[in-house]
Amino acid sequence: MMSKWIRRLPRAAGFGLLLPSVLTIAFSASLRASPAVSKSELDAKLHYCTTCHGVSGQGFRGYYPIPRLAGQQPEYLLNEIQAFAEHRRTNNIMFNVAHNLSAEMAKALADAFHNMNPKPLGGAPKALVAEGKTIFEEGVGSNIPPCAQCHGPDAKGDGQFPRLAGQLNDYIVNKLTEWERERGQVPSETDPQAIMRPIAHDLTQAQIKAVAAYVNTLQ
Repeated sequence: MMSKWIRRLPRAAGFGLLLPSVLTIAFSASLRASPAVSKSELDAKLHYCTTCHGVSGQGFRGYYPIPRLAGQQPEYLLNEIQAFAEHRRTNNIMFNVAHNLSAEMAKALADAFHNMNPKPLGGAPKALVAEGKTIFEEGVGSNIPPCAQCHGPDAKGDGQFPRLAGQLNDYIVNKLTEWERERGQVPSETDPQAIMRPIAHDLTQAQIKAVAAYVNTLQ
């Protein structure tokens, strides 16, 4: 089912082979070089990041939801930092952060957040969890594959595919709802996030809320 669905994306079958070298070149070109990161420098930057992303990167609900970074896949975090720096994702605050990070600091931050494991904030509507579990594990019809095929059966992600377990449900709802507006400015077939474009487009708002509720409950 997955291979049939992926063929909907033009030439997408080859992106997995191109991605490592493309991202390596992109990082070398657009993130300024610097010496190795010291512990004090990393601690200071982590403190800066958790001002918005919450204690131990667990996420934060303020004027708008700010995502959990704890336990996230390092490869995914590095790709997203690059996406912000290149305006493939639109967020003025994160652009200012991302384009000033050295490649060494970006990797150190990605590894540090990956190793954090605070308790999820929770807060998702419990009534939607059962439906969300079904969509996550089984998909919807022929157009929407099971989320578990890329994000893993426990929603902890794998490499370029992000961890969803414990993520703020309202953050996921916002991102899937606004996917094309926030990520479509510079289309790139080598960007793994291109896989999500047709899925986000085809999911109904009710289905998005259900999936977001389910993964929010996972540890």
